[in-house]
Amino acid sequence: MKRLTNGILIALFWAAMVACANAEDSHKIRLLIDSDANNETDDQHAIAYALLSKDTFEVEGITVNKTQNGGDVDEQMAEAVRVVKLCGFYPKLPMFKGANGSFAEILPHIHDQSYDGKEAVDFIVAQAKKQSDRKLVLLPIGKLTNIALALAKDPSIIPNVKIVWLGSNYPRAGEYNMTSDLTCIDYVLSLPVDFEMVTVRYGDPSGSWGVKAYQQDIFDKMPEKGPKVDLSIEGRHGGTFTTFGDYSVNLYKHASQHGDPPFRSFFDATAVAVLKDPGFGKAVEVPRPALNGQAWVDRPKNPVKMVLWEGFDSAAIMKDFYDVIDAATPN
Repeated sequence: MKRLTNGILIALFWAAMVACANAEDSHKIRLLIDSDANNETDDQHAIAYALLSKDTFEVEGITVNKTQNGGDVDEQMAEAVRVVKLCGFYPKLPMFKGANGSFAEILPHIHDQSYDGKEAVDFIVAQAKKQSDRKLVLLPIGKLTNIALALAKDPSIIPNVKIVWLGSNYPRAGEYNMTSDLTCIDYVLSLPVDFEMVTVRYGDPSGSWGVKAYQQDIFDKMPEKGPKVDLSIEGRHGGTFTTFGDYSVNLYKHASQHGDPPFRSFFDATAVAVLKDPGFGKAVEVPRPALNGQAWVDRPKNPVKMVLWEGFDSAAIMKDFYDVIDAATPN
């Protein structure tokens, strides 16, 4: 009888532990990142920022796409894998290749057995259909193609997801992520899906362009920072690395810089930041516009709204990023 009682107590203890763990996870943001990881330097830092913000995000996977720079999806995936390895999440984190081509090119084949981007589209749909009382946040930090294809493939996922897109110079025309696939923008904006736009606005401090990672700060603060992995990872510019911090320094050594003192904008990581803490930016609800070529056309009477992010606190975002990397560094 005593042995039976002890067994029951142990079972109850573990049940309570599991319940506590589940309660903890229920406060986390379910996140799926869609990235053109090999494009420049901000995707890598955004991925690391999200993965290592373990108290905030439950990152369910990464999909990749091809934009105008950084090669095809094989090269985009190779860079994403490097970062995930350096953050200690490989191979347990699901990762899938997405679209090389455009939404308009791929859409006619969306119900074929095989098509460009199918791996990523199927994964996005599957994650969105998982039973949960939390919406899955889709974080496209490249073009919107994979997300648009998933919504077209299975519109039933629309109530289950929220899209937070790093893209556009709205209300001005153009922007890299947007022009990498103009064919999917109006389609996504026409759907009754929760949609938030984290503005870029080149040259304008009100957009994520104004969130600046200064090269000297990277050189001073990042060496040997982040989790230390057992196997050396070869970088895209050569060399081998066992911490994300050292790889960050290498990326900033090889990337062209802007301004004096030299910096690169932390575009993609800004989208992670405002998801983590909405106080890092200002959110404004606006009627969804339409796209005419590369220019926005406002539709003030459109009853369908979107959230527009602007006015970011660069100093607070950069401090939080460095704090996250520091916290992940072994003593």
